[in-house]
Amino acid sequence: MADRLRLYQRVAQDIGAGIRNGNYPAGSRLPAERDLAERFKVSRPTIREAMIALEIRCLVEVRHGSGVYVAANQPPDRPPTELNVGAFELVEARLMFEGEAAALAATVMSDEGVAHLGGILQRMEGCDPDSPEKLALDRQFHMAIAEGTQSTLVAQAIEHLWDLREQSPLCRHMFEQARRLGINPRPDEHRQVYEALKARDPEQARLAMRAHLMRVSEDLLAVTELELIEKARREIGEKRRRIGSAPAAKPSA
Repeated sequence: MADRLRLYQRVAQDIGAGIRNGNYPAGSRLPAERDLAERFKVSRPTIREAMIALEIRCLVEVRHGSGVYVAANQPPDRPPTELNVGAFELVEARLMFEGEAAALAATVMSDEGVAHLGGILQRMEGCDPDSPEKLALDRQFHMAIAEGTQSTLVAQAIEHLWDLREQSPLCRHMFEQARRLGINPRPDEHRQVYEALKARDPEQARLAMRAHLMRVSEDLLAVTELELIEKARREIGEKRRRIGSAPAAKPSA
């Protein structure tokens, strides 16, 4: 079972077991992100995914400027696999598959396919950045390139990655947070991919797609930071409201 777990799940499982066993008592602060990365010999994004997974399971709480703390009230244990794939892991896979798919499509995509891709892009550029339509068009754009490779296996592999993006609770959590914080698909990056495909330039198509997906990864890193900041603002606002509504002390005689 453990061998089949993804990297962030293994980290989350190990820390979760430590919490259950009392190695990390309720209310205690977990080691810093950098220290955990060194201990588990993984990247810091993997540690962030593990922390988000533990937070979704209500095992820890993140306090901005202070760290990650073990939750006081522990819920019933749940299997780690139900959170499925992590967003950073997904983007890494997309970098591998979609970068090469774009390069292949630049050489074999039909003129009709390129024209269809351009139509999707125009609709993306013309719709509301926060609309569900734009999110649907984002998937259509990438799938049009995958199908433009004229390889059923490539298209199926990339479609599976997009399905995981929408089905995995951990992925959904991070991408929904991105949308709430105003981070949406960027048409200008998609246009660079389209222009490379239109020019039949496989190397530029690969570079443009990889640059776009690297930006997605950077956005996810920013989301984890912005989420902490937003939580801190809410906590400060709540404290201010409590202070403002508290009765004034009576002057002493």
